[in-house]
Amino acid sequence: MTAPSVKNLDIKILDEYHGRMTAQENLSPQDDVDRLIAAWQRERPDMDVSPMHVLSRVTRLALHLDRARRLAFDEWNLESSEFDVLSALRRAGTPYQLSPGQLVHETLVTSGTMTNRVDRLVNKGLVERLPDPADRRGVQVRLTTKGRAAVDGAIDALLAHEKELLVGLTDSESEQLANALRTLSRPFDR
Repeated sequence: MTAPSVKNLDIKILDEYHGRMTAQENLSPQDDVDRLIAAWQRERPDMDVSPMHVLSRVTRLALHLDRARRLAFDEWNLESSEFDVLSALRRAGTPYQLSPGQLVHETLVTSGTMTNRVDRLVNKGLVERLPDPADRRGVQVRLTTKGRAAVDGAIDALLAHEKELLVGLTDSESEQLANALRTLSRPFDR
């Protein structure tokens, strides 16, 4: 339903319009995506814009999450890509080490990219390369004490920022959203 077209703001007409709003319109205030969708529907009524209701919001939230990640990692002088490597090592459990191939698998990057990331982390003193006892030609990448402190601090900071992003949801809503997003993303998992 669109508001009546008037040249001057007439509160009586505006009140009549608001009186005709559905209960859903009253409970669910518009956001930027609603306005974007309304504009597309106005300009292209032939187009099905229903995916935008979900995916445009996911895209916008991803931008906010990316900012939150940068803030959290900046506190620890880490790049997002460095955090990915450090967190893969931390999640591996003691002794917090993996082969470069395992790191490639965990972080979904090429071996050349992983070599560059590990080099940067070695230079920062966050990881060390060790000979692989099972393969004389291979190496293991191990988290240093400094690396463990950095990844633990960064994940704590990240979780604090992420909780801020979810502050508008109840625990139940958060769980429902997580379940729906899991269903949506499952086909893309390895």
